[in-house]
Amino acid sequence: MAKLSSIQKNLFRKKLIKKFKSKRELLKSKIKDKNISLEERISLQNKLNDLPRNGSSIRHRNRCEITGRPRGNYRKFGLSRIKLRELSMTGDLPGVVKSSW
Repeated sequence: MAKLSSIQKNLFRKKLIKKFKSKRELLKSKIKDKNISLEERISLQNKLNDLPRNGSSIRHRNRCEITGRPRGNYRKFGLSRIKLRELSMTGDLPGVVKSSW
């Protein structure tokens, strides 16, 4: 089980990402526009820098929904490899069967 503070920090980041997503996209698209003068682009870049760092989507960490484990996660299920195996062996994940060939 991961530290609860790490899990809570990640949830807080998820909220911030959702809150600032549209603002960040708007600023980034304006910065990439080549028709705007250099001074305006620099001022837009400064506005982007003033936004909270944790509002960037790259700061989010994929974690297991059950244990909070940060590594070995399957995006499709939102679970770590360990919990995925445990739940599939007990039959708690619908549609997942053990493969054999």
